[in-house]
Amino acid sequence: MDLAYIPSPSTGVINLGPIPLRGYAFCIIIGVFVAVWYGNKRWIARGGTAGTVADIAVWAVPFGLVGGRLYHVITDYQLYFSEGENWVDAFKIWEGGLGIWGAIALGAVGAWIGCRRRGIPLPAYADAIAPGIALAQAIGRWGNWFNQELYGKPTDLPWALKITESANREAGLYHPTFLYESLWCVGVAALVVWADRRFKLGHGRAFALYVAAYCAGRVWTEYLRVDEAHHILGLRLNVWTAIIVFLLAVTYIVISARIRPGREEIVEPKAEKAGEQTETSDSDDADADEAVAVSDAEPDSDEGTDKDPDKDVDQGAGNGAGSAAKG
Repeated sequence: MDLAYIPSPSTGVINLGPIPLRGYAFCIIIGVFVAVWYGNKRWIARGGTAGTVADIAVWAVPFGLVGGRLYHVITDYQLYFSEGENWVDAFKIWEGGLGIWGAIALGAVGAWIGCRRRGIPLPAYADAIAPGIALAQAIGRWGNWFNQELYGKPTDLPWALKITESANREAGLYHPTFLYESLWCVGVAALVVWADRRFKLGHGRAFALYVAAYCAGRVWTEYLRVDEAHHILGLRLNVWTAIIVFLLAVTYIVISARIRPGREEIVEPKAEKAGEQTETSDSDDADADEAVAVSDAEPDSDEGTDKDPDKDVDQGAGNGAGSAAKG
């Protein structure tokens, strides 16, 4: 008798009247919201303006969704294009199937377009949103729980995940790899935030740290999974991808730290110009107030002298008489 396990939801869809609310899509949306919200806070702290992260996310998120789906469909093409399968299912993103590698790669292209339109360096933007992306992944992994997918090997641990039987899966208790990866991503976010504060990471190094740390965890969670996957030299394709991307991220951190040490002083030129204009305006206002104060303090040319017209006339007459007497 199993005394403890993590139950799976009986369905991944909640119908709100005629509108189906799918758990997988809901987790993705919440994850995107958290990433943008937290990224905006970090961007403002770096000297950027509010709303910039959301504006660029308008480009990055759609590109990321397309990239994630393309990676999944290409690497698991047999699920959609083999005999007996319906290729139209490749477009049903709500049923699950997003490859993080494709999502980050193509999402970076969208972010680059958004950054270029605003004159912002992509590495600085990537550093700001890196922890938020990790948190988004942590939330998004719960979408796999709703769909009862991407679980690990059978286990009798107290936190085993109970999977119900269906056409594509066998009932039983399995490692909850979705939970392992979700917790790992939370740890990655905390690591990036700590390292960024401790070492003042810049020029894309905070983002590279996130990539390297995530890849390190993805290797062991991928090893536990039992879903179908392509293998190269006995290892799953995603394991090889994680290893290669990890090495590239670490290499970038080392080289970038030598070539461009420190952190960017200005991350958003428009914000810096706006600040300078505000300071100039305040300075001009202060000068104007000072001028008015000085003007008010200056005495009039006639102030402090008592002028009596009648007295002046009398003095003039006396002077004239004196002159006549001398003459």
